[in-house]
Amino acid sequence: MAMSERKTIAFRTLGCKLNFSETATISRQFASRQFMLVNFNESADFYVINSCAVTKKAEKKCKELIKKAMNTNPSAHIAVIGCFSQINPEDIAAMPGVSLVLGNAKKFELLEHIRQIKDSKTHTTFQDRDATKPAGFVPTYSLDGRTRSFFKIQDGCDYMCAYCIIPMARGNSRSHNIATTLKTAREIAQTDIKEVVLTGVNIGDFGKSYGESFYGLLQELTAIDGLERIRLSSIEPDLLHDNIIRLVAGEAKLMPHFHIPLQSGSNTILEAMGRRYNTRLFASRIETIRHYIPHACIAADVIVGYPGETNALFEESLAFIASMDVSYIHVFPYSERNNTRAAGNTGTVPHTERKTRSKRMQRLSLEKKQSFIKSNKGLNTSVLWEKDHQGECLFGFTENYLRAKTRYDQRKINTVQSVQLDITDEKGVYIIQ
Repeated sequence: MAMSERKTIAFRTLGCKLNFSETATISRQFASRQFMLVNFNESADFYVINSCAVTKKAEKKCKELIKKAMNTNPSAHIAVIGCFSQINPEDIAAMPGVSLVLGNAKKFELLEHIRQIKDSKTHTTFQDRDATKPAGFVPTYSLDGRTRSFFKIQDGCDYMCAYCIIPMARGNSRSHNIATTLKTAREIAQTDIKEVVLTGVNIGDFGKSYGESFYGLLQELTAIDGLERIRLSSIEPDLLHDNIIRLVAGEAKLMPHFHIPLQSGSNTILEAMGRRYNTRLFASRIETIRHYIPHACIAADVIVGYPGETNALFEESLAFIASMDVSYIHVFPYSERNNTRAAGNTGTVPHTERKTRSKRMQRLSLEKKQSFIKSNKGLNTSVLWEKDHQGECLFGFTENYLRAKTRYDQRKINTVQSVQLDITDEKGVYIIQ
């Protein structure tokens, strides 16, 4: 395709923070190469969807976005990249308007593939069929938010949990070593970014092929000038070692915020899922965090309606989570995934029952979140004010991920303010005078 004229391109990301990080890096390749980035709702010459495959809902959303792009500009070229593209490229390539389908190993070559598209419609599928042998590791980071960057330090997973499609979509666990990762971190530190969120599929696995560790990386990251706040994304219970918790407790740059996938409060279900821990280990992690960092935010992921989860096992799970001092819960109704061990399991839970259980777990989450918000009254902390604002209010997050707001003042955007938490609005957002 001749690129003598400037083309418009729009990006949309589905799924996790890791996807957002990757989309940001890929889109920056286009910004200075005769492309103009526009909003996905606008008419564009090219639409790029970075897809997710964790649930059927995510796949459905991807197809809806393809149709939406075609309705906005019927002559546009559509590229679908990422996890859904990796596991089911033929399904996507058959949809009208789709010109490129790139899996996770090829998505970083998007610019070159788009340059090769001719003016006539083509449906070419570029697909890495052997996801278990990825081409390598590509570090990525976002700059779109200006105040916070999602920094990809790891990719893939070796755990092969019975319900999860991600190892098939993203391959084995891999990362760079600490020295190379620090080079990318210093690039971020040279920008206006105040907070870095460490992302990956299984970040606790960082560096294992080099004989290094996630703990070692954290120690080195805290020494980089310009990185003011470092936040952890999801980390597995069996990899959240006590030395990491103690490091977070003692290092001001590391935010007191943990996101720990539990998935079930029943040991029977955890074993069926192929998880590498039991409820006792999870409980010990919560106890250790609360001992060293009483005000820490602790989020947990939970799947309800997993095959074989009887009413009794669900009640067991619910009771265990109720007994844990977690701050809130991300609740996911079980979603069948082809090519996973759980797909052929007996004891399927009806969808209506999954919804009922999900609502009960969400009510528990709301209770815990309200309790956590109230327990922080009087806390001396800091807020990073973001560009996110509504009317006369500017919003931000405390160190332990509590939402806060203040009167809008453009000079406060991307600044860190020391505060004492006192009163909240009706939604539980702390009001800073």
